[in-house]
Amino acid sequence: MTKENDLVLIHLEDNPLVFARIENIQPDSKRGWFHVKLFMLQIPTQVVTWILRDVYINGEEFTMGGKKMRIEKVVCPETQEQTIDSEQNDNAPGKTKTAKVISISDAKKK
Repeated sequence: MTKENDLVLIHLEDNPLVFARIENIQPDSKRGWFHVKLFMLQIPTQVVTWILRDVYINGEEFTMGGKKMRIEKVVCPETQEQTIDSEQNDNAPGKTKTAKVISISDAKKK
């Protein structure tokens, strides 16, 4: 289920259009409808409020101005260690090393 602070990808006519963060979801006076405040992650940034049904917030296709729209929740892929070719290891073919993951929050503390 898509909720506040989730990142979403908005599709227009089956083409990815823009990423957005859901800032707020409030019920509308009409039962089953919600005011969805979206922070559009584009240049320039923009905040919009769309009135949507819960099924639209969760990915079902809808129309806006006669155009097909869809909101897709963005899920961060699982973190995986990556291997990189080592150029510092005598340029030996086939030799790899594991990349080190650096914590940004730890780096800021120093």
